[in-house]
Amino acid sequence: MTETPLLHVDQVHKTYTQGVLNKRVTFDLQADFTIEKPGIVGVMGPNGSGKTTLFELITGSNNPTSGQVRVCGQDIHQVRSDQRDRLAIHYHQSYQVRHFRKRRPNFMLQPSSTDYPKVHLFDEPQFNTQDGYIGFMLDFFRRLREESRLVVLCVHPNEPFHLRIMQEICESFIFVQKGRLTQAPDFNTLLQNPDVTAYLGELVGSQAA
Repeated sequence: MTETPLLHVDQVHKTYTQGVLNKRVTFDLQADFTIEKPGIVGVMGPNGSGKTTLFELITGSNNPTSGQVRVCGQDIHQVRSDQRDRLAIHYHQSYQVRHFRKRRPNFMLQPSSTDYPKVHLFDEPQFNTQDGYIGFMLDFFRRLREESRLVVLCVHPNEPFHLRIMQEICESFIFVQKGRLTQAPDFNTLLQNPDVTAYLGELVGSQAA
């Protein structure tokens, strides 16, 4: 019997347009991937590439133009808005929880199948360099994984230690650029992508040093 994937982003498109009569596409995010098991996945990409939009689609606070997001087998957008954070939860920057915008009455939606979130998305968290703080957070991420949760960690590296954190803690990677996703099974494979090395710039050299 095949185990249900923790996260399945199934041919999801999110398209933003401008204009009424003559609409033009201003941004288009396309995502299609599956994460079968608990783990820690790193996400990187330039500002405005679609990383936060992807997180909002996964947690159900943003509706896709087409496609479907399934968390633990449930379509997140068909789950009660007050229970979606029992499936997937989005922490933005200083670890505050993103709130949902209610689009349909909850009586028309299904309850969450879990009581505690299975997917934890950390969107550019602030890594304080105080003694022990980074180690505390990395231990927290590992503990979530050991509890059979999926951790998705988005970092916009601007210091060498940011990249070292990603290399140490993440088991696989997703690179987002101009609304397109590229997956890498490990850190070394990630750095073989010329778009990634162009994005990281001098940080790649400091990492090698």
